[in-house]
Amino acid sequence: MKATIVLLPGDGIGPEVVDEARRVVDDVARLFGHQLRFDEHLIGGASIDAHGTALTDDALAACRAADAILLGAVGGPAWSDPTARVRPEQGLLGLRKALGLWANLRPVRPFPELAACSPLRPELLAGVDVVVVRELTGGLYFGPRIRDVVDGRRRACDTLEYTDVEIARVVALAFRLAEHRRRRVTSIDKANVLESSRLWRQVADEVGARHPEIALDHQLVDSAAMRLITAPASFDVVVTENMFGDILTDEAAVLAGSLGLCPSASIGDGRCGLYEPIHGSAPDIAGRGIANPIGTILSAALLLRHSLGLEREAQAIEGAVAQAIAAGVRTADIAPGPGDAVSTTRMGAEIRNHLHRTRPARDASHYIDNQRSGAW
Repeated sequence: MKATIVLLPGDGIGPEVVDEARRVVDDVARLFGHQLRFDEHLIGGASIDAHGTALTDDALAACRAADAILLGAVGGPAWSDPTARVRPEQGLLGLRKALGLWANLRPVRPFPELAACSPLRPELLAGVDVVVVRELTGGLYFGPRIRDVVDGRRRACDTLEYTDVEIARVVALAFRLAEHRRRRVTSIDKANVLESSRLWRQVADEVGARHPEIALDHQLVDSAAMRLITAPASFDVVVTENMFGDILTDEAAVLAGSLGLCPSASIGDGRCGLYEPIHGSAPDIAGRGIANPIGTILSAALLLRHSLGLEREAQAIEGAVAQAIAAGVRTADIAPGPGDAVSTTRMGAEIRNHLHRTRPARDASHYIDNQRSGAW
């Protein structure tokens, strides 16, 4: 296979973790006989410093032409002024909107060997295997907004706006995911207060009626936040609107034990998707060589699966990560103590070593991963 992957390392630890993911993907391509080309561009604060904008037209054009995009992180103290006209996150939000990436998938399946890294009791983590589907291009983050002065008082207004079409497509995606899993969908809203949530619940019921073989339940976002901690194994596929999903997915990362372990995929109607770890740019540790690259490496596995259709290759990466963790390799965020931690590059090297030691299965057609939807 021949494909082009755009790399957007971004800010902070982004370049460090993206470099390790690229090395892993390079090795997978050689093992399986693929020709993958990497095209690197700036985004976020790095792009603001170099070009005065968080995403240049050239970078966006490259992303439009690519088969997939792997991103590190954006933002940092140098660009943290919320009143600034140009901000790093504009690059990421603009990219999602321009490419029509309307759904974000965040799988959470804790590694048994890392149960002690989570603040939850180990018995609560047993059997946890959740995929959160977050609507990505609507809601408060994209609705009409007002900032003005009325009668001498400063006023701000953000509008939470959704159409039935936007809701139906992301809920339908959640049901397609559930078909290959435990056949349960939990739709999260605030229908006791918000009109937009009442529409969300109504549309979710309409989509659910077309899938009688899959159980649908509704949960208010506040009680869902509690249930995610007290009974996380009760969830299978969770679907929710943009802001609720933004908050709940970071909460769900606690189950895994570290933000550095969690991947994500942003997808839409086309083949090209945007793949990134869920952590931020972590400017406090940037350049120190201690960042965990696993979330980015697992994001690269999702890239191979969902955008390139390379299931065996995705499995090979996920298996190598699991074996490295089982062998006791730990970066600082998941190590028992400072003396037990390895560097970013050492973790990447250990994963590549396990990749080469493992002979890929000849036929993986029977395999359905917890992140695979069969929808693309």
